[in-house]
Amino acid sequence: MVTCGEGAQGECVARHGSSVPAGGERCVRTHRNVMCACTRTQMERLMTTKTVLITGTSSGIGLAAAVAAARAGWHTVATMRDTTRADALHKAAAEAGVADLVQVKRLDVTDADSVAACVAEVVAEHGRLDAVVNNAGAGFVGTIEQHGMEQVRSVMEVNFFGVVELTRAALPHLRASGGRVITVTSVGGVIGQPFNESYCAAKFAVEGFMEALAPVAATTGVQVALVEPGAVASEFVNNVGLDVPALLTQAGPYAPALQAYVNHAMQSFGSDTAQTPEQAAAPVVEALTAEKVPFRIQTSDWARSFVGTKLADLDGSAVQSMTADWLR
Repeated sequence: MVTCGEGAQGECVARHGSSVPAGGERCVRTHRNVMCACTRTQMERLMTTKTVLITGTSSGIGLAAAVAAARAGWHTVATMRDTTRADALHKAAAEAGVADLVQVKRLDVTDADSVAACVAEVVAEHGRLDAVVNNAGAGFVGTIEQHGMEQVRSVMEVNFFGVVELTRAALPHLRASGGRVITVTSVGGVIGQPFNESYCAAKFAVEGFMEALAPVAATTGVQVALVEPGAVASEFVNNVGLDVPALLTQAGPYAPALQAYVNHAMQSFGSDTAQTPEQAAAPVVEALTAEKVPFRIQTSDWARSFVGTKLADLDGSAVQSMTADWLR
């Protein structure tokens, strides 16, 4: 085995993209039969800076959380299914001065092979994994009678099974680091909302899964937390891909109620109670950095009040009355 310098410098430059300072301490990274002479400080930074993997970072809360985590000093592996959509993230990271801490990787949470490969790459490249933020999600508006089971299964694959798959793959590494699993759900994971049966079912499933996992994971030093945003400005139509005229045409006897619900939702997402993605992402970063993280975190006073309605509603009448009003 040879060190960088006499004949091996070119190999190191080819793999690292830059030459190695003279007198640098040898590192432990081996390239075939060549050991590079990177500086000790470079290696120490690589191996001691905490690493977080965040899903669904091409826009919205995920993008904002990725930038905020990097600003807090984390190596941030920002994943998305389509990396050609990473321009907004790259721009935001550059403007925040943290481009060197944000690494974009492709990850499809519905593909087990993609999940396993991404987690393995992160650990191989960074030497550790300290946190996972399950943020990737898909919305769907409609009622079950009007849509087939394919739509239900599709929403469950992304919003529930994808979360489970990534959490399962990450847990061995999080045990090693004493890390944490943070999952962005929704107030729709606490209160079932009209014309969101599939979405709310998936978010309810995530909440139940994580609530059951949390005490088990805690016995091995891994903390588990849920972050529950309310309305986030500009995301409702964009994320759901809502074609209101088409939905109303297909809604049949449910059209009047659906129109009332859409009016209510659009008003909520455009109101003063709606948060910006940056505001909704702030508690995610707080959950990353807090010594002891609460299990359930709402992102605003409005969200806390909304969720509190359900938690105090033993017979369900208060929630049913509230959501029925949205359809009038």
